Amino acid sequence: MRRDLFDQLVESIKQMKAIEAGRLKATRVVREEDLLRAETPDVASLRGHFGLSQAQFAALLGISVDTLQNWEQGRRQPEGPAKVLLRVAAAHPEVLLSVTKRPVRQRRRRVAA
Repeated sequence: MRRDLFDQLVESIKQMKAIEAGRLKATRVVREEDLLRAETPDVASLRGHFGLSQAQFAALLGISVDTLQNWEQGRRQPEGPAKVLLRVAAAHPEVLLSVTKRPVRQRRRRVAA
């Protein structure tokens, strides 16, 4: 591990301990009920925003095309981690794209002359 990252991690742990002990006030608070109440983004619209096919978007999310189609057609609703991932994708699409190992956009085929 790089030394600067390790130092940041140690500092973060020290701050956490100080907050728990009441010596430091937390700069932000996340409440579980707020996270659970948050709505799930419209999956079809979100996919359209990315400009991806169903197969490409399903691959990006790590789910089957059937699951994606069920979400888009309202037969099922995303739950748990999938719901959170969709909220992250809606709020910060660049984050979702940055963690992919390979490009998800289709490549154009070369036409032989």
